[in-house]
Amino acid sequence: MAVAEKARKLKAEGRDIISFSIGVPNFLPGEHVYQAARDALTRDSGQYGSNRGADALLDAFLRHIEALGLTGYTRANVSTGIGAKHILYNLAETLLDEGDAIAFPAPYWTTYVDIADIVDAKIVQLPCPATQDYKLTPAQLDAALSAHRPKVFLFNNPSNPTGMVYTRDEIAALAEVLVKHPETWIVTDDIYNRMLFDGLEYVNCMQAKPELRERTVFVDSLSKTYGMPGWRVGFMAGPEAIARAVTTLNSNHITNIPEVVTAAAIAALTGPQDVPAAKNAEFQAKRDQVLAAMAEIPGVVCPRPQGAFYVFPDISCAFGKSHDGVKIDNDVDFCNALLEAKGVACVPGSAFGEPRALRISYTCPTPQLAPGLQRIQEFFAELT
Repeated sequence: MAVAEKARKLKAEGRDIISFSIGVPNFLPGEHVYQAARDALTRDSGQYGSNRGADALLDAFLRHIEALGLTGYTRANVSTGIGAKHILYNLAETLLDEGDAIAFPAPYWTTYVDIADIVDAKIVQLPCPATQDYKLTPAQLDAALSAHRPKVFLFNNPSNPTGMVYTRDEIAALAEVLVKHPETWIVTDDIYNRMLFDGLEYVNCMQAKPELRERTVFVDSLSKTYGMPGWRVGFMAGPEAIARAVTTLNSNHITNIPEVVTAAAIAALTGPQDVPAAKNAEFQAKRDQVLAAMAEIPGVVCPRPQGAFYVFPDISCAFGKSHDGVKIDNDVDFCNALLEAKGVACVPGSAFGEPRALRISYTCPTPQLAPGLQRIQEFFAELT
């Protein structure tokens, strides 16, 4: 957000800025979503809604996750929130006491650290560098769970910021480890589960080891798949006691999701899926374009992402060099110099726990993508 704000300021000053910074899908949902919202306005009750979520919304979400292979859940197993961030915060309040440990792989989504700090939890980061494709290994997971015995293991697949996707075999191997540590809750933050490329399918650890179901919570959102980040609708599915606790917190935090938003969310989940499908194909093509550009830059290491809409190249080959007299010692220096010199906004990898990299969000308008990538190539070529 800080990078995006700086980019907006430069643009307001008349600079030609191309933003690869903020992680929004940059498309709008289908017309049926807006029509559902309009119709809801005409029959607005003006009353409070359910703390858990309207029955029709819960049912739509249940059908949605059944299509992912997460079957057997009922309304009692699910709850809603004002976006996935709100769900994750409620889960932290539900599962973590002061001093409890929460473990997650790095790179990570920045909110994880903030939420852990707010609830006074201990953070256990599991470094996953580019040399291992930004993916957690079973040995790493086993060592961390054995040494730290965290109350919660938070797992993000597909990943923000890396775009990496774990295969069925990789998920199965991690699930084998998780079975050995029954004291740890598992939270799968999988909001990009419909944004998969190269023919990959979404897999959850519960599908590999059904016995993990009693301590696994699945988190989802409308934001990315349906182009609805500002509508703020998140979901969870898990054990009844957890869903009940999250619902109790809702009763004190938000009361309910508004009627109009509920109607739009139901329409998104149950209506035509042509817009998400088309955008997924478009994002895969853009991913390929970014990877091709990164491959032409000597020294840059860029694992191949297969989901979400991010590429996360290791740009540490630029450290110790200069651009037009500006010294680059780290990722923040690199991104600042790139923005000032070339008008391209990217997010430093240190924001996500990996200071050797930067995040490129390629959801910008298609005509901007090639010029932005060319500017990055030119920037590297001009380093001395």
